[in-house]
Amino acid sequence: MSRTSRDQVSIDQPVLSKNDRIAAEVRKRLDAAGAYAVNLISSPGSGKTTLLEVLGRRLGDRLAVVVGDVQTRRDAERLSEAGVRAVQVETGGACHLSAKNVADVLDEVLGDRPPELLMIENVGNLVCPASFKLGAHMKAAMLSLPEGDDKVLKYPSIFRQSRVLVLSKIDLLPHMDFNVDRVVRECASLNEGCQTFCVSARTGEGMDALCAFLLERCAERATA
Repeated sequence: MSRTSRDQVSIDQPVLSKNDRIAAEVRKRLDAAGAYAVNLISSPGSGKTTLLEVLGRRLGDRLAVVVGDVQTRRDAERLSEAGVRAVQVETGGACHLSAKNVADVLDEVLGDRPPELLMIENVGNLVCPASFKLGAHMKAAMLSLPEGDDKVLKYPSIFRQSRVLVLSKIDLLPHMDFNVDRVVRECASLNEGCQTFCVSARTGEGMDALCAFLLERCAERATA
């Protein structure tokens, strides 16, 4: 028997409702701890972990990271070796983090001295993570130049929801057929409030501006 769109809503809605309730609880715990959380979403290989390593070197103890992967602890180990407080979540096959995944490790990642900034590195995927709230204060989409400049309208949900678009590996621009203006324009057509940062974790280009933006959000949260 074929599944109708009405059937899909009746199945999915209870799952999302439960997730949203847990996400609200996570947000309360973050606010009580004074931590500003960013849900970072991108495809595999876009450079999320490398970006977080660079942020860790700049921010030190002010940063902590929840790392989501289907399997292995490799990214958390990389970040820990770089001096970043990182806690790994293995989803065991799920293509996204859920609010419960974050809630389960929140005490561990906040610790006795909660960070000012909590980055949640979601599972590499531009589709599924967009549907699940995690309790973060902001979603940030990340797109690397090797992925191509046509992805915004192909995967509109995440770009429509994100406050920030990070274009990574911008140092490759002279060697690639990538139209930055097209990406910015198409993202603005979905989300006028989305702010774009062109960065290279390898060369450091754009990292000062991105870091300053994130710290400003932390300061706003602290005074709210």
